[in-house]
Amino acid sequence: MSPNKDALRESIAEQRRALTGLMREPMSEVAARCSAHWGDREALDEILLAALDEIPHCKYLYALDPGGVQVSDNISQEGLLKKDFGRDRSQRPYMQQIKVGTDFLLSEAYISIRAKRPSLTALQTIFDANGKLLGYLGADFDLRDLPLTRELYDEPTSWRQIKGDPAIRTTVFQQTRSDSRMDIHMDEVLGVMEELFLEHGVFHAKLHYSSSRATIWLVDDPYRYRLMDIDMLTDADICLAYPRRSYPDNALVPANKIREVLEGLRELRFMDDMFYLRSGSLNIFNGMVSLTFSCDGSHYIPWNEFLNREHAFWASQHTAC
Repeated sequence: MSPNKDALRESIAEQRRALTGLMREPMSEVAARCSAHWGDREALDEILLAALDEIPHCKYLYALDPGGVQVSDNISQEGLLKKDFGRDRSQRPYMQQIKVGTDFLLSEAYISIRAKRPSLTALQTIFDANGKLLGYLGADFDLRDLPLTRELYDEPTSWRQIKGDPAIRTTVFQQTRSDSRMDIHMDEVLGVMEELFLEHGVFHAKLHYSSSRATIWLVDDPYRYRLMDIDMLTDADICLAYPRRSYPDNALVPANKIREVLEGLRELRFMDDMFYLRSGSLNIFNGMVSLTFSCDGSHYIPWNEFLNREHAFWASQHTAC
């Protein structure tokens, strides 16, 4: 597994550990009460109604037999939902995750049948006084209601290569690069782009070479992108349309390396008539350069690795597809 996926999974696992700690004890206590009245639908409903508020953020509470068939009504904040008595939940994702010896289970997230939203289910095993399995206490949670720490996942900055559309890869040998208007006016385009990065608050820009356009994002309005056609990209006066902004102190890409990165993109655009850059972008805050080639293969690479001609990336271009 890649370091990126490892970090993401660990972030998810941390959230799951916190939720498990929140739910395990109250569900265990409710399960013990249910054990004494197992098989009595009305008694189970009364126990679950009284216990609903003991399990934080619970949307639905219910009891299941060992086969996953519901032996109580659904308990919600609105009261009893009797139509779910006898419902077979054996094929639901959370039931498929139960293993022999499971005491408490917090399911993987799944899309709920009714609300069509990401949900979780917690299952607490219920035993009788002699240790015989009676069934399970189930509690459903809407993911948006749960008190996650909601710390922003920190995307690792490492070189990643992603293969593209197989249909495009198989026809790459039948295509030849044609000069676009951006190709013809590359000096003007790179001059304008460098100025926008350095002096006018652009922090992310993507150049679409074949279609001769660019999309840019500015620190003054980061939630919306702006589309620039080739006429704008070759007109230095366009810089007057954007306010002057000092180059950000917290940018990962040094100001004096912007031009070098842009020139690297130019080189990849013209490196070969068959394997060539279709689009390239730079984000100065996360320091990443993204590249999509004629074979539809994509690379995401830190700016300093991109500028290092000894990096494996530069030797991999003709195998990127």
